[in-house]
Amino acid sequence: MAPSHTLLSFIITLTATLAAASSHKKSTFIVQVHHEAKPSIFPTHKHWYESSLASIFDHATATETTAAAILHTYDTVFHGFSAKLSPLEAQKLESLSHVIAVIPEQVRQLHTTRSPQFLGLKTADNAGLLKETDFGSDLVIGVLDTGIWPERESFNDRDLAPVPPNWKGSCVPGRDFPATSCNRKIIGARYFYAGYEATNGKMNETLEYRSPRDSDGHGTHTASIAAGRYVFPASTLGYAKGMAAGMAPKARLAVYKVCWIGGCFDSDILAAFDAAVADGVHVVSLSVGGVVVPYYLDVIAIGAFGASEAGVFVSASGGNSGPGSLTVTNVAPWMTTVGAGTIDRDFPAKVRLGNGKIIRGVSVYGGPGLTPGRLYPLMYAGNEAGGDVYSSSLCMEGSLDPKMVRGKIVVCDRGINSRAAKGEVVKEAGGVAMILTNGVFDGEGLVADCHVLPAISVGARGGDGIRNYISAASKSRSPPTATIEFEGTRLGVKPAPVVASFSARGPNPQSPEILKPDVIAPGLNILAAWPDSIGPSGVASDERRTEFNILSGTSMACPHVSGLAALLKAAHPNWSPAAIRSALMTTAYTVDNRGGAMLDESTGNASSVFDYGAGHVHPEKAMNPGLVYDISAYDYVDFLCNSNYTAKNIRTVTRKGADCSGAKSAGHAGNLNYPALSAVFQYHGKTHMSTHFIRSVTNVGDPTSVYKVAIEPPEGMRVTVEPERLSFRRLGQKLNFLVRVEARGVKVSPGSTSVKSGSMVWSDGKHTVTSPLIITMQNPL
Repeated sequence: MAPSHTLLSFIITLTATLAAASSHKKSTFIVQVHHEAKPSIFPTHKHWYESSLASIFDHATATETTAAAILHTYDTVFHGFSAKLSPLEAQKLESLSHVIAVIPEQVRQLHTTRSPQFLGLKTADNAGLLKETDFGSDLVIGVLDTGIWPERESFNDRDLAPVPPNWKGSCVPGRDFPATSCNRKIIGARYFYAGYEATNGKMNETLEYRSPRDSDGHGTHTASIAAGRYVFPASTLGYAKGMAAGMAPKARLAVYKVCWIGGCFDSDILAAFDAAVADGVHVVSLSVGGVVVPYYLDVIAIGAFGASEAGVFVSASGGNSGPGSLTVTNVAPWMTTVGAGTIDRDFPAKVRLGNGKIIRGVSVYGGPGLTPGRLYPLMYAGNEAGGDVYSSSLCMEGSLDPKMVRGKIVVCDRGINSRAAKGEVVKEAGGVAMILTNGVFDGEGLVADCHVLPAISVGARGGDGIRNYISAASKSRSPPTATIEFEGTRLGVKPAPVVASFSARGPNPQSPEILKPDVIAPGLNILAAWPDSIGPSGVASDERRTEFNILSGTSMACPHVSGLAALLKAAHPNWSPAAIRSALMTTAYTVDNRGGAMLDESTGNASSVFDYGAGHVHPEKAMNPGLVYDISAYDYVDFLCNSNYTAKNIRTVTRKGADCSGAKSAGHAGNLNYPALSAVFQYHGKTHMSTHFIRSVTNVGDPTSVYKVAIEPPEGMRVTVEPERLSFRRLGQKLNFLVRVEARGVKVSPGSTSVKSGSMVWSDGKHTVTSPLIITMQNPL
């Protein structure tokens, strides 16, 4: 498959960086070494690393430079260190015999109450997943994010048992975060900033805390989604009133602060992975992502592999770059990649235009409203003569003329600056309210925000209608007017779930044979805990304070799955990370609460397997999936062999030597024992193409059981399974089967791609084990 545009950009940038060897500008690199090659003369690995650096530095400055250059050392999920190096120094270091790889650092970004009930996790359900696992009380979820606000009620430790005896982590104090900030709920807290400061200089401690304390809100929010305690009453500015609870309310939290105002730096993220696994977490939750690159250049993928091999489940957000295809990130097969769906609750509002027309939208504005019954002057700055019309249409800072805006409702287009920042710009210019309109690319997907002035979000069609009305009314004797009416919280919304417009989509840009995202979970307008230091809109001028806030993003979907994974691990301590993901995938559903196909919010049409992966998580069914597709570390090595990775590349990812001859004779990358089956055919004018998949399932249901297969073949395909029946005699028994796929009489025009999907279902009458089956046909130009 052709590399994505972002990957090409990354490779070109990297090549240009290394070519500029004459430059003395230093940047951060992560250096992997042969751990076992340390000479005995060095008391620690760090001394050895300093010696390695000294050998490549200018001798006049080597002594004082080497110790300062090392940012972090790693010895659990990765063996090596990170350091500030010039491109020439990086090249010299890579030539040393004990150095495996030198990886340039990426900067990553954040992917930013009814959900437990919507997922079927009710507190009163004594037979359900929560009861079965004592709410996950012995499990530890490590959250790699912006830190935490520990005083929130969501993190109280009432009635929690003592800290699990095998916990090795600690509570590292820092500014406004004494060691007593931890309790029996937050049992670990660390912060990693050496990579951040190496690039950005010393942090501004008037704006952020050099400690695990959260000055952003994102980390507090995600931690409480994964494992927040029951809090009643909970709401944001009067919206979403009710009980707030995380997925695993009694699970313990370990906080690893890796994200700062300047972003989340790879060297710090890897240090957090290393610490989390050494501390003894069972789940890592990571709502952070960046550019998709090959796994041997992807520090998150490398850290996640080490975690997975240690038995730690890694849940990662798929990104918010939807609804375009090939936008999903965090795509390594040893991570569980989570997209976002809606829940059956929304926050309706409407624009009433001067011509009587109603445009519907959403809002969680919670302050003084507009005067009932009064229509206000309405304007769209993108129509105004003079000035920077483009910036004005987006309501960028300094783009609105207060003389034109004062006393009016202002229409702002989405894009460039944040949605909340646009409201602040309108308010500062004297506007009384804002209508935020989607662009064509955003479609009809709506996100509710806690704006600093009365505001509403409307879809692309509604935005067009409002702008057309303004244009027509401006030419008539009746100038354009409008008002905004807020309708509170609505429950029992149908259809739900719907794939959120922003949720990043497949196919997998790195490994098309591996379906990504794996699943979707609630990610739109999610209520969770929020710090005291920042207003609910997130803009600096917002002086409102609230214990909870409503946010959207795959950042919010990811910790739902992290919490569910903790519950499943508590119920099934022997399950591997791959078994837990398999249970979540094979029991996921693709129909909504009306019984129809799950829709895509951006278009209103049926969504596809590249939008939702295996489907929306169903926790209760995942508890008892019947069969699981398990995967070992060596299976992933074979997968990398069949993905044409070199032995050096494979060692970089897995810390293992690889003999790829056996793997390649056994098949192709699609033969990884993944719960979804995906193959890519190169057309080249052939009318008959075929492939096969080998899979192995492990019985985790009833000891004696017989499963029969049912196939829904992709359109135009013939699919056969051998055998069609699997007879198990004991728990833990593994049985293999072969799936053959044939495409006949297929026509694909040059330069185009055709995707067909179906499914394979194993059932014993009690359990239903469903796998998506995706065939992509490409005809290159």
